[in-house]
Amino acid sequence: MSVIEDARAVVAEGPVCDPCLGRCFAERSFGLTNRERGRALRTAAAIDDDDPYEPGEDCWVCEGLSSEFDEWAERIADELGDTEFASYQVGTRTPPLVEENERLLRESAGLDADAGEAFKSEFNREVGKRVGQQTGADVDFDRPDVLAVVDLDDGAVDVQVNPAFVYGRYRKLARGIPQTEWPCGDCGGGGLRDDTVCPTCKGTGYQYPLSVEQLTAPVVEDAMDGTESKFHGAGREDIDALMLGTGRPFVVEVKNPEKRLLDADDLEGEINAFAGGKAEVEGLRLATYEMVERVKEHDADKTYRAEIEFDAPVDPEDFAAALDDLDGATVEQRTPERVSHRRADKVRERTVLDISGDLSDETHATVEVLGEGGLYIKELVSGDDGRTTPSLAGLLDTPAVVTALDVVAVEGENEPFERDEFFLDV
Repeated sequence: MSVIEDARAVVAEGPVCDPCLGRCFAERSFGLTNRERGRALRTAAAIDDDDPYEPGEDCWVCEGLSSEFDEWAERIADELGDTEFASYQVGTRTPPLVEENERLLRESAGLDADAGEAFKSEFNREVGKRVGQQTGADVDFDRPDVLAVVDLDDGAVDVQVNPAFVYGRYRKLARGIPQTEWPCGDCGGGGLRDDTVCPTCKGTGYQYPLSVEQLTAPVVEDAMDGTESKFHGAGREDIDALMLGTGRPFVVEVKNPEKRLLDADDLEGEINAFAGGKAEVEGLRLATYEMVERVKEHDADKTYRAEIEFDAPVDPEDFAAALDDLDGATVEQRTPERVSHRRADKVRERTVLDISGDLSDETHATVEVLGEGGLYIKELVSGDDGRTTPSLAGLLDTPAVVTALDVVAVEGENEPFERDEFFLDV
């Protein structure tokens, strides 16, 4: 049968609108909407039969839903309101009756069950196209800023606003501050124990009153008018360690943001003012959601500066020889005693990529270590009662402890964290 004969068979099944007619032949020709395709087939059949042209207005298949594209696009735009977004996607929950009608139409007309295009696909495309025209946003089928789902049975529009992400590097300038919120272990973060103010945290709910997260993420959440925020860091430093130098990569994730098109420089200034000298950030950029995984999973080398105290005087030549032995060494580290309560007890091998240092007097030194990610620096110095070998204390046969530890650089092992495909402002 010819396409016109197939079109006659479709029309013969009852009143069918042009979009539903054209949708049965959506794979034929290009550059046409299904409405235009259906009208053309109806016109061609009328000319071929020398019959009066009768437009397709009523429709038992979609029950008039194909004429509501403009209305639903306006509904979606209204639901999005003042939400800022650069990309979007439209989805549809199709009434089961329409899906059944489509199946019956093709079956009765002698067409393949999957001929043409489904109503749902056309509805998503036509309404989505109109949403883009009204808002100026681009359609994104992978990870849109907003997703609007039309429920044609309930007559409702469900808008989902996906999280926004801000990348940067932070420096921690005060000791005794963890990277992320640390709930009180005695009250579970509730601030109360046995219906009274928790004596450990004094009702704050936190083991430590401040964190890098609390000094940064709330500012981003407020600027984006979000409902919740989460801090993701590229590893973490000890609570008593500073994070200096080039800073540590991080991402703040903001859920349900009303605003996402922020000026990163202004945001940077707001965070630094809010942190009050305890922390600071730089290099803020609007990022994609893939940046979270990159920050958490990307292999990184870290450079540390450690202030060391020895129990006995150390000879300068012996000190230099010990550093030479550690330079490039593969170190075996059993999980340190200080973290064994929260980490699996196993032996890890890590490489000392570079090490240098100077004695300030017979019992004090400053050492700078570039280590493979996961190298425990305090234990590299102390030996941790033999759990780390080799160690500076073991090589010198003198007990040694780190009295102050600073992280001065966190850089990608083989390539930098910052690549253009992970940012929106490129």
